[in-house]
Amino acid sequence: MFLSQSLVFLVLCVGVSAVEVQRPRGVPLSKRQFYEEGKPFTCLDGSRTIPFDRVNDDYCDCQDGSDEPGTAACPNGSFHCTNAGFRPGFIPSSRINDGICDCCDTTDEYNSGATCENTCREMGRKERESLKELAEIAKEGFLIKQQLIQEAKRGHEEKKAKLAEVQGGKKDLETKVEALRTVKDTAEQPEKEAKDRHLKAWEDQKAIVRMEKDKARMAEVFAELDKDVDGFISVAELLFHSELDPDSDGSFTEEEAQGLFGGADNVDTVTFESVWSNIKDKYISESSADNPAPVDTSTEETREPVSDNDSEPYPEDDIQEEEDDDEDEGEDDDMDEADYKAPPSVQTREKKDNEEETMPPYDQETQNLIDAAQKARDEFDEVEKALREVDDQVRNLEKEISFDFGPSAEFTYLYSQCYELNTSEYIYKLCPFNRVSQKPKFGGSETNLGAWGKWAGPEDNIYSMMKYEHGTGCWQGPSRSTTVKITCGKETTVVSTSEPSRCEYLMEFISPAICQEPQSVDSLHDHEEL
Repeated sequence: MFLSQSLVFLVLCVGVSAVEVQRPRGVPLSKRQFYEEGKPFTCLDGSRTIPFDRVNDDYCDCQDGSDEPGTAACPNGSFHCTNAGFRPGFIPSSRINDGICDCCDTTDEYNSGATCENTCREMGRKERESLKELAEIAKEGFLIKQQLIQEAKRGHEEKKAKLAEVQGGKKDLETKVEALRTVKDTAEQPEKEAKDRHLKAWEDQKAIVRMEKDKARMAEVFAELDKDVDGFISVAELLFHSELDPDSDGSFTEEEAQGLFGGADNVDTVTFESVWSNIKDKYISESSADNPAPVDTSTEETREPVSDNDSEPYPEDDIQEEEDDDEDEGEDDDMDEADYKAPPSVQTREKKDNEEETMPPYDQETQNLIDAAQKARDEFDEVEKALREVDDQVRNLEKEISFDFGPSAEFTYLYSQCYELNTSEYIYKLCPFNRVSQKPKFGGSETNLGAWGKWAGPEDNIYSMMKYEHGTGCWQGPSRSTTVKITCGKETTVVSTSEPSRCEYLMEFISPAICQEPQSVDSLHDHEEL
């Protein structure tokens, strides 16, 4: 209930004197007309009618207990405390004359003999003082709220003007982007053609080099196979290379070798060209000079005795030598492939191959076209990036302008702000219209307690609560969510947080934006319960 409503309630209910209108004990003034002395009484639920002298006769005649408002006869009855000078109220009938004063005016203990003191005047005085303090806070908060509303209006107009300005600049950038796109596309076409020509020339050159290498290799193999150097390779000479067996069944026959020769018994250098294409992928050269096998140096050696005579070596020396051998073997086993260095001839060949695989630099004309196209791309990318940034700016401005910041945009000032609450264990952070989070004070990751969802107050005051949803999921439970209850105050701060239900948090938040104009404290006057 807002402070203004509380003050109105106080005006209606608080008094320092009372003039009692005659009516049965325990009956509120609002129901006086149902209890007319001398006339039959009809139960308030309409269930039956009884003589009036059976009202408050300490016997329950009505099912709703309405015939016994001033006694404890009906278990479901209620007793009205007038409480003149404070606030009227109801208590259960069972508390009537139970020896405990529940009404501050002591009227519930009229026949119990309990010693009660009428405290209504003092309670009313304290409540009025408290409400006056709250009224002052509400008054100051409401004044701040008016300033917030004016600032929000100015900010809204400024954002609208800024949006119009940015949208105008966006149109200029869009025009510029399209113009630079055309320049870029125009520059990239000759660049692509020139690079394609350069690439094709390089591929053609590589093909020629590969062909020359293949011919040289073919000549080397021919010379290697022509063991009798008669200018021909015979079937017998070919049979020395069993890896050329067509069906790889472990038996390389003369018929199979002759089949590789196209049915001939031998081939010369010219005819060998057609044979070479069928065997070059399988052929293994007999020469291993370019890649020698590692030499086995693990043979056992006999050490010379360390003494002057011909005695055996000391046992300790044998053990040490074996340990050294084991260490050497371990180092060899653990050697990374990256540590292996190929023989010099292999390194030279690999270096030459790498050089041949590296595309030569572009000629100056092609390079000029590449530079021009790159310049066009850079200019296009720069303006396109500026356009994306402007698009983001437009979206953010449109979001702020259209966002529901309250009936008079009084909550606008909370946008892009964050407020923290430190407890013994956690730091809670509320970023209105964004998210709520929780972080341990002594290390640990932050937990999302919910992202902005909607205004969630009651229908007659929807802006009194915020709902943040879809936070970090609980273990085997729902996603975390937070309800933020907003109350009136001069400052803007988070005052408390709790977890009423598992993974559902409640945060108390003070803000002047929720303050309503209070009833003037000077208008408070004495109330008489007539």
